[in-house]
Amino acid sequence: MTYRHFGYAAQNAVGRITLDRPERKNPLTFESYAELTALFRAAGSDDSVRAFTITGAGGNFCSGGDVHEIIAPLLERDTKGLMAFTAMTGDLVKAMRACPQPIIAAVDGVCAGAGAIIAMASDLRVGTPAARVAFLFNRVGLAGCDMGACALLPRIIGQGRASELLYLGRSMSGAEGERWGFFNRLVESEALAAEAAGLAADIAAGPGFANGMTKRMLAMEWAMSLEQAIEAEAVAQALCMTTGDFRRAYDAFVAKQRPVFQHD
Repeated sequence: MTYRHFGYAAQNAVGRITLDRPERKNPLTFESYAELTALFRAAGSDDSVRAFTITGAGGNFCSGGDVHEIIAPLLERDTKGLMAFTAMTGDLVKAMRACPQPIIAAVDGVCAGAGAIIAMASDLRVGTPAARVAFLFNRVGLAGCDMGACALLPRIIGQGRASELLYLGRSMSGAEGERWGFFNRLVESEALAAEAAGLAADIAAGPGFANGMTKRMLAMEWAMSLEQAIEAEAVAQALCMTTGDFRRAYDAFVAKQRPVFQHD
């Protein structure tokens, strides 16, 4: 499928998304929000893609909402219009978390505002020493509670660290992000694309149904007691045991071979 407001290509079961307005550090527009949401919503019924990567062109990830194309028009909206916008931005995070495929954010340079949210809402994050992540909403007179930040960010880096970033709006460096657990790993900028692609390929080669179940349970179990989580995981794992991939893994073990999953 072709998208007008960002680059997209799928190959070897990996969908590669590139925010591609490098002259402006890849800001989002009303249209790119809508297209990204549509892509992730459609992913739920797309068995040909088993992992996504998302990155930015030109050495930066994403500078957030476009000041001229989003922020200025918002000043002319009434409350109903503003609510429609904030609901629309939140829909992107909902779609990212609901799609069964793991999403890997490859972050270099500026990663600010809604860009930081997209990185946060991804399942894994690879960064560089040059990455600068800023949840800068309070620096433009807004609350830090934007697009699920107050729910997701503390679960990634902890309540105190999330509070610091959301109250101050300061940048988190790449090294700090790795130390705090925001980044799964750091690589040099020139190795970022290959690192993210390799990670996505490894995930895509795994059991697709089971990986989707893992993502679902990671989300659902936030709101469960331990007892409920254990019961839910028992059901989830039993379902995975009905798949062809579970049988293939056993047959490969017996034959002393590496399993080749077919995602059924």
